[in-house]
Amino acid sequence: MTENKKVLVAEDSSVIINLTKNVLMFENYNITAVKNGKQVLDKLSSENFDLILMDINMPVMDGIECTKAIRNLEDKKKADIPIVAITGNYKNYTLDDFKKAGLNDYIQKPLDYDHLLATVKKHLTSTE
Repeated sequence: MTENKKVLVAEDSSVIINLTKNVLMFENYNITAVKNGKQVLDKLSSENFDLILMDINMPVMDGIECTKAIRNLEDKKKADIPIVAITGNYKNYTLDDFKKAGLNDYIQKPLDYDHLLATVKKHLTSTE
């Protein structure tokens, strides 16, 4: 049996964190949740993850700034982690904006949990 994939959820809404956890834990993913980009970088310094779900609008450090910091990490494995943006402001960004920031994909809010699961699976099966 393969090891369960580890997903880091960066989201400042407890409601979205809980719903996302419930959907992904049903598929046996190991979920860790943090509330801002600085906490993402703190977690990454001590743990490895297979995927990051990154809210774009968070306090302390937003998702774009955090993604750019991750892409500049010296640890290449961590710098190359697939990162999927979660955003309610997708109209303010194009897919090109997300790609330039280093994001691999995006999911818009309100979250469609079937789409969330399909997007997570797409990026995790490509890393095996």
